[in-house]
Amino acid sequence: MALENYNPPTEPYLDVVFHDDDILVLNKQAGLLSVPGKEVHLSDCLESRAREEFPGALTVHRLDMDTSGLIVMGLNKFAHRHLSLQFQNRNVDKEYIALVSGTPGKKSGEVDLPLICDWPNRPKQMVNHEMGKPSLTKWQVIEKLDGKSLLSLIPFTGRSHQLRVHMMEIGFPIIGDRFYAPDEIVSMSDRLCLHSRKIRIMHPVLKEKMTFERNICF
Repeated sequence: MALENYNPPTEPYLDVVFHDDDILVLNKQAGLLSVPGKEVHLSDCLESRAREEFPGALTVHRLDMDTSGLIVMGLNKFAHRHLSLQFQNRNVDKEYIALVSGTPGKKSGEVDLPLICDWPNRPKQMVNHEMGKPSLTKWQVIEKLDGKSLLSLIPFTGRSHQLRVHMMEIGFPIIGDRFYAPDEIVSMSDRLCLHSRKIRIMHPVLKEKMTFERNICF
């Protein structure tokens, strides 16, 4: 998808949740790339901003440009490798919150639908039962609003756009989702109402579990 009109937010320029000698935890804004794009005008991103203040910052994982919330970086090669293996081996606990259109009839549930890139329409993803990669999301209702619901989403796999596609597939598209939601639901917010609010990792040096949380009001 072309990003000719990329205009990332600048306030706050860099939202630091935690840092020590080994790890950096940031709260990424919606509309900001996690890593730079190929074109020069896409160089402003969370990674480049982090390196201005923390020169050794190395990206471990990413969030979609439209998604806000917690991202962990390594501040040296050892920490980066240790954290990367935690994500690769699915030893990181993550929770998102999403404001969706509609109200589920149940308090909680799960979505187990395999995903694959919709290549002609990339970066969009789609369900494909023959060739898709296993993808599992658990959801729980936090609050029911007027025709909307605030959900807790826990991804047990980390597929691209997993939460966005899974919510759309079960009939509760995320408000503001310009890739998958109908136009009338996209127009209900000027941003994608999806936020990574909690992450739990093993500190690479201290060998202690650490939990970070940053809430948001949509």
